[in-house]
Amino acid sequence: MAVLEMKRIQLCALKNERKKILEFLQRRGAVEIHAAEEPEALFSKTDTASARQAFEKNAQTAEEAVAVLDKLVPPEKGLPKVLAGRTPIRLSDYEETAKNAVKLAKTASQILALDKKISDDQAEIIRLNTQLDALVPWMNLDVSMRTLGTRSTSVFIGSFPEALTKEELGTRLAGALPEVSSIEIEILSTQPQQTCVFLVCYGKYGMQVENALRAMGFTYPPTPVRLPPCERAEEIKKQIEALRSEIEEAKKEIGSYRELREQLLFTSDYYTMRADKYRVLGELWQSPRVFFISGYIPAEDCAALEQALETQYRAFVEIETPGEDEEIPVKLKNGFFSSAVEGVVEGYSLPGKHEVDPSFIMSFFYYILFGMMLSDAAYGILMVLGCGLVLWKFKNIEQGLKKTMTMFLFCGISTTFWGVLFGGYFGDAPAVIAKTFFHSDFTVPPLWFAPLDEPMRLLMFSFLLGVIHLFTGLGVQFYQLAKRGKIADAIYDVIFWYFLVGGLLMLLVSTDMFRDMAGLTFTLPPIVGALSAVFAGIGAVGIVLTAGRESKNPGKRFLKGLYGLYGVSSYLSDILSYSRLLALGLATGVIATVFNQLGSMLGGGVVGAIFFTLVFIIGHVLNLAINLLGAYVHTNRLQYVEFFGKFYEGNGRKFTPFTANTKHFKITEEK
Repeated sequence: MAVLEMKRIQLCALKNERKKILEFLQRRGAVEIHAAEEPEALFSKTDTASARQAFEKNAQTAEEAVAVLDKLVPPEKGLPKVLAGRTPIRLSDYEETAKNAVKLAKTASQILALDKKISDDQAEIIRLNTQLDALVPWMNLDVSMRTLGTRSTSVFIGSFPEALTKEELGTRLAGALPEVSSIEIEILSTQPQQTCVFLVCYGKYGMQVENALRAMGFTYPPTPVRLPPCERAEEIKKQIEALRSEIEEAKKEIGSYRELREQLLFTSDYYTMRADKYRVLGELWQSPRVFFISGYIPAEDCAALEQALETQYRAFVEIETPGEDEEIPVKLKNGFFSSAVEGVVEGYSLPGKHEVDPSFIMSFFYYILFGMMLSDAAYGILMVLGCGLVLWKFKNIEQGLKKTMTMFLFCGISTTFWGVLFGGYFGDAPAVIAKTFFHSDFTVPPLWFAPLDEPMRLLMFSFLLGVIHLFTGLGVQFYQLAKRGKIADAIYDVIFWYFLVGGLLMLLVSTDMFRDMAGLTFTLPPIVGALSAVFAGIGAVGIVLTAGRESKNPGKRFLKGLYGLYGVSSYLSDILSYSRLLALGLATGVIATVFNQLGSMLGGGVVGAIFFTLVFIIGHVLNLAINLLGAYVHTNRLQYVEFFGKFYEGNGRKFTPFTANTKHFKITEEK
């Protein structure tokens, strides 16, 4: 149980050392910086918003440029990014590469400009192709689509919304215009819902013919081209070809930058760090010659950081113990075994003031409860192998994911342990395989007992484990109160509940009814029941008398005491909650057994073996996935609701130091 001690740090240094000091603190990642109160009217803050926005824009530009490169020139497949972690880069390499950041930012902008040109040209090609498709029905026209006629003739170029032949159109025009003669008709193209035509008549009949044509549904082309359609089509094809050439040239130019991919990623991280630095810079109080930094730092980092700041940057550093009324950030530190569940604790809430870090105690119960819920040795071995392989192969894995993999590694070990005790190996797979394919009665017996054969035994053990879990939580509460000198509160809020709940449980166990129901083979002597009743009575009286002790009114205090005694019902529900250990443990075994039986339906032989293999793989993958999720969720619930409910409130604020929040590279300082 380790909540690191925090100290308040005050730093004052010359303004010309400001940049180096901030970069040093950012690389160390040991100080959570807060804006201090204004020391004097002489000091002021610098508006860094515009500079910060510029850096953020540069970082985003570099990211987008890399995305363009990856789209056109896919990178070689390497380790999965989520497992590989960020690439380590030495401080000297960082400083050397940072010199090219401005140039690389311009390169990123150029890549985006080329990508925009490609997008614009592709959009233009689509537009030109649309025009080309619109010209197809008019390709037989050898004059401009804008032709209206000559001095003595009128020309009509357009379409009808139906399929017409030359004869049908001529007949309709003759019926509509009996007095008009010599109308020349040429059908340019015919489609089911469109007929494109070219008509010529004497100019004096132009108005009459146009009115008749409109009455028949004639329309002019929406975008008539100046050139004859065939010539315009050739012109469009040349434009498309030129655009395609430009696109290829742009792609080649983008491809020429593929060697700069890693440097562009570095540029993104570099400007992200600068944006963070300028954000902090805008919160600092500064005078024309000096500046101040105030914040929190873990006590274990104070000496080294203070020495480095004073010797390297001539800074004045003052380390103080925070006041009782200060909201101090929380940072946890545990060993390999317990640090793996720190994420679970943080998912609920970090410890508040005067609370211990529950990670160490919780880790034991977490692994035990998880293993009991999954309780299949084969599944546990798969978890151990999978998580172990990830931890062994991916040395640079991010810390948070490393803790998660470590947690599931220990959960896998626990699952294997309980699986061996309960005899679960892919359910009853060894027995089914031996009987189906080898006609043998071979089985792997449980080291303790089989839950499917003795569910009541497992239920009683689950309740016993639950009582131990809950009483441990009460014990932690006793420790927290005693550590603060509240011995009386520890007796009232913990010891009396030990007496009451423990006495009632022992009284229940000593009854013949419980012995018969639980199938116990032993009988407690009568004195145990009598003593249990006495202890339960002492606990009940103590709770009634002390639960409402904050009230000065005796009547109100007594009523609150009675209400506090009613809390014993919550202990009953908490203990019953541990029946989920039985439920999930049986569910894993039953579902696995069902899939084994389903796979063996076709018996032995080649067909049976193939069918069994398919059902076995699919079924057990699904069973492992579903029950792995169920075990994780319900184990967390038992910690959050039942265990934490006895001693833990949380509400601690996470320690968030000023650090290099990079996505791709991790700066390491040379020793």
